[in-house]
Amino acid sequence: MSAALSVDPQGVASGVRFVASPNFDRRPDGAEVSLLVVHGISLPPGSFGGDAVLALFANRLDPAAHPYYARLAGLRVSAHFLIRRDGELVQFVACARRAWHAGQSTWRGVARCNDFSIGVELEGTDDSAYMPAQYARLAALVRALRQRYPIRDIAGHADVAPGRKTDPGSAFDWSALEALLDGAR
Repeated sequence: MSAALSVDPQGVASGVRFVASPNFDRRPDGAEVSLLVVHGISLPPGSFGGDAVLALFANRLDPAAHPYYARLAGLRVSAHFLIRRDGELVQFVACARRAWHAGQSTWRGVARCNDFSIGVELEGTDDSAYMPAQYARLAALVRALRQRYPIRDIAGHADVAPGRKTDPGSAFDWSALEALLDGAR
C-alpha cells in the first residue's frame, strides 16, 4: 500500500488486482457518482479468506461447495471493490459502470442507488471487528475516488436498504474511517 492509489477516467484503480465481473451495465445518462456504499461480506458467513466472494461476483460460485451457497445459486451481483482482511484491494467493475451491489435502495430520497454509487465490500461480518488494514485501504480508496468523482456521502448498505440489509453492521467503526479521512486533509 505504499504507492498512492489513483483512479483512471474509466474508473479503474491503479495497481490493484482486477477480477472481471459480468454483473454490471451502463449508468444512466447524466448520472453523477456522488455516493459510496460500504458493504460487509464473507462466504460462507463468518469465514474469511478464500475465493468464494470472487467466485460469487464472477458467477462461478459452485452451489454444491457449501450448504450456504445453494441459496446463492443464480444470484447475479457485484461490487466495484472488495477489501480483504489484510487490506488487499480487488476491483470487479470499472467505476464508470453500474455494479449491482445495492439492490432496491434509496439515498436522500433518490431511488436506485446503483445508478449513482460505488460499492465497496469489506470482508467481514456485521458483528466482527473490521481490521485496521481495511480502514486504511478504504480511506485511501475514498481519497482516490474523490479525486475522480464528486462523492459527497458515504453510507452503509443498511442505510440505503433499511429493513432489508444490515451490513456493514455494528462492528464497522465509522469514526475510525472519519478520523483517517480527516487526518489526510
